[in-house]
Amino acid sequence: MSRVSPRLGLCSVTLRHLDVAGVLGAAVEAGLECVEWGADIHVPAGDKAAAVRVRGATEEAGLAVASYGSYYRAGRSDPAEFDAVLRSAVLLGAPRIRIWAGAAGTEEASPEERLAVVEDTRRAAELAADAGVYLAYEFHRNTLTDGADRALRLLAEVGRPDVLTYWQPPLDMPDADALLGLDAVIDQVAAVHAFSWWPGTTRRPLSARSELWGGVLARLRAGGGGPLDVLLEFVPENDEKALAHEALTLRGLAV
Repeated sequence: MSRVSPRLGLCSVTLRHLDVAGVLGAAVEAGLECVEWGADIHVPAGDKAAAVRVRGATEEAGLAVASYGSYYRAGRSDPAEFDAVLRSAVLLGAPRIRIWAGAAGTEEASPEERLAVVEDTRRAAELAADAGVYLAYEFHRNTLTDGADRALRLLAEVGRPDVLTYWQPPLDMPDADALLGLDAVIDQVAAVHAFSWWPGTTRRPLSARSELWGGVLARLRAGGGGPLDVLLEFVPENDEKALAHEALTLRGLAV
């Protein structure tokens, strides 16, 4: 059975310079469906009032809360910090919390560091499950999810169905190789962060890598299971005026 079309949304970190109302206005104008609210600016972990306020504003704008973008690093952050992250996620109405798989890449992490990530993830996932929330790792260099095969290995070690991963194109990886990585991990992907960087961290419009993003969206439609979130994470110049064009590109490629 094919997936339905992905749900298109926005990471609030894309527009750090705007307040909550500004982020929501830009998302609505772009015709997006949901927002991943970040813990860096808009919904700080432990700020209960902010979480309640942002949830209400999001619902009033006719959008869904896709997830809570935390900066909790399993195995590295103080375990007590996750309590505040989880409280904020629940008050925000987020079904998913993004966490980070430690603070060292697979090749650099010691066995002890790796074990700490695994054990802390299991602990956090159990707490989250009790609150009706699941976890997904940021897919990122300098963590234990610094590649598709590496993310799969970590997920297998954690061994919980309520711990998944995000996916995004690895830095400077050619389109074909990036898509092969997505193929490998797609059954355990909770959401995709969409942006177009090439070369390095040079921000370009999604249309500059239309073959990549067309391939990504085709795979998401063809995979088994329910819809995934595709969340615009970075736009050229962090310009909210570019958001509508980027959303239009995504929407066209998702057809």
